[in-house]
Amino acid sequence: MSTRRRKLGALGERLARARLEGQGYLILEANWRSSSGEIDLVAQKGDQLIFVEVRTRQGRSYGLPEESLSGAKRKRLITLAEEYLQGCLSPYADWRVDVVAVEFSAQGILERIEHIENALF
Repeated sequence: MSTRRRKLGALGERLARARLEGQGYLILEANWRSSSGEIDLVAQKGDQLIFVEVRTRQGRSYGLPEESLSGAKRKRLITLAEEYLQGCLSPYADWRVDVVAVEFSAQGILERIEHIENALF
């Protein structure tokens, strides 16, 4: 992955985190990793645990950010969520996977941040 793409992704994750915190979410983890992959953000709101995938795009030549979530990535997110839950000291009965779509114009201007709840079901 190019340095430019990495920087864009990191910026998207920072913006997503700020948006979620502004909505009352408590961020528990950022870039949680296991041998199966990575979860961008793990958050909590009330008694619910939320696993957040951040999708960031600049320009629309490859479609909208949320459209880039492939079937394989969706399955991997569920696997990662289950792995995370296995390691929790107190189990969460209620959890979901959300997507935060961050979109910049081709010129680099922030156009949209959209929080999509329960995005996999």
